[in-house]
Amino acid sequence: MSRVTQPPPNAELQQPEAKADEPTATTVTMPMAMALEPTPIAPEPTPMAMAPVPDGALAEALVAEPVARRAGVEVHLFARTDVGQVREHNEDNFLVADLTRKSRGLLEANRTTPLGANGALFAVCDGMGGAAAGEVASQMAVDIIYELMAETADGVPDRNELARRLVRSIEIAGHRIFSEARNDRSRRGMGTTVTGAALLDEYLFLGQVGDSRGYVLRQGRLVQVTRDQSLVNQLIEAGQLTEEEAETFEHNNIILQALGTADTVQVDLTYVELCKGDMLLLCSDGLSGMLRFDELREILRSSREPLDLCKQLTERANAAGGHDNITVIIVQFDGDNLKAPEDGQELTYRKYALDNENQEPGRVDDAPPGNLFRPDDPSTASGGIQPMSIPPGGWRERPLEDDRIDIPGTHVPAWIVALIVLGVVGALFVAAALLLK
Repeated sequence: MSRVTQPPPNAELQQPEAKADEPTATTVTMPMAMALEPTPIAPEPTPMAMAPVPDGALAEALVAEPVARRAGVEVHLFARTDVGQVREHNEDNFLVADLTRKSRGLLEANRTTPLGANGALFAVCDGMGGAAAGEVASQMAVDIIYELMAETADGVPDRNELARRLVRSIEIAGHRIFSEARNDRSRRGMGTTVTGAALLDEYLFLGQVGDSRGYVLRQGRLVQVTRDQSLVNQLIEAGQLTEEEAETFEHNNIILQALGTADTVQVDLTYVELCKGDMLLLCSDGLSGMLRFDELREILRSSREPLDLCKQLTERANAAGGHDNITVIIVQFDGDNLKAPEDGQELTYRKYALDNENQEPGRVDDAPPGNLFRPDDPSTASGGIQPMSIPPGGWRERPLEDDRIDIPGTHVPAWIVALIVLGVVGALFVAAALLLK
């Protein structure tokens, strides 16, 4: 669907336009797997020893490893992007990359591969802005994120470092897209969502900006492990809108932030501890906006073959109307290093708290870019827990209602922004009615 981002006050850029079906120049997008030639899989590098880590059970669980990086995680994947039934061009892009071999692309030989020591990277970006600017923004995002993640992948990272790299790569991509739009008037208002996933051992980190989505299927149960940064989601969480009403909500195309619409973004960082047989779905809203949750679940349950699932999902979204570009990544996880899922084991949206690399634990001063907690935001210390007192890289889980998204560059509560947006729409409606009399 077309979408509009809510800009911060005094922003130099105009509000992004809805995705219009305007004729555009062609830009290079991520190639489809079927069009690529297979290449041989490079041998996995010899595992490297890890440096000693601080004492403590929690720190050991997060960062400590045996002397060598554990092996035995396999990924089986496929991805597909489709223009849909309405749009004239495709503004979506996706990224599939092996950070050990520093190779990118959905090659035939890479569809089933062991996970290397430096991990893997997956991302879906949904561009916006019209006049080809959306394509440019989403292409820039996948290029920059891959470039930064690959160039810093030398040496075996710990999990906290990989999560930090993911956040910083997304932040830098947003800043560069913003700068490009500011310098080129023809691209004013361009932006893109991003849902990026970085995998290391059995831990999957997800960085989110916008309303593309990440889901995990475990033992037939499907869970959304990202959170939409959209007006409609804020209204649902505030109890002002039901999920049924949201399906026909007039302004469900408004997202609260996107890469390129401001010089900074707040990346929502979450994690999943994977089990054997888990399946990851990353998608743009061209899929999640066309199919109901139970439809997604039933399709994912129907097969274990990523190629078949990608085909089924895009075809079903097109059959439902195909109102927007459709992009899907399916990754199946297996291997001896993954434990079998246990009955009743909880799978849910869970925040990951990055430690502050410039301060000692326990201090909550000015947080550097990439830290998800703000000292001036009381929602980050719910239940009397000070965020920065968590040991480095500590897991942290909070209810959804305690975690509000700050619009970059402001400290205005999201509910006030929602009221402002609805007030402006109401005023326009009244003005239109008076003019038509």
